[in-house]
Amino acid sequence: MRSLKGLCLCLAVAGWPLSAAAQVIVTFDHPETYTDAGLYADFGSKAREPAMRGIKEHLERLGQRFLRPGQKLTVDVLDIDLAGRFEPWRALASHVRFMRDVTWPQIKLRYVLDDNGVVRASDVEILSDLNYQARIGPYLTSDPLRYEKAMIEDWFRKRFVADRSR
Repeated sequence: MRSLKGLCLCLAVAGWPLSAAAQVIVTFDHPETYTDAGLYADFGSKAREPAMRGIKEHLERLGQRFLRPGQKLTVDVLDIDLAGRFEPWRALASHVRFMRDVTWPQIKLRYVLDDNGVVRASDVEILSDLNYQARIGPYLTSDPLRYEKAMIEDWFRKRFVADRSR
């Protein structure tokens, strides 16, 4: 193990390029203004935090899985509108998110894909999945972000993996 570390150090000092791992940086721009980012019926940052953390971790996992070494994806989440709605008039189910045909998930984001210092792609997009209830996704039905994760993975594959076989 010591010899491997020594070799890497020698190559780095000698100026040999070592391939940097892919990196995904996710930020949330003014989450207090998001349309509907609360996984639970409570209000405020504590209600938004689980959804934001889940989306961030999912994007990071996708980057680790699909981006090439040396690529860096920067994602600024501008708005989140989770699938379903709370129906507070339902006395015994006011904390239940009801899924309807008209309550599809939607996420607005800005991204930049940097490939070893060269910008390969950048845009502002609104991701949405109008048929979210009809899809059979790879995510567990117990995952509260299953619709959003499936939508994000579809977008990620179309934008960053379409030209590669995986």
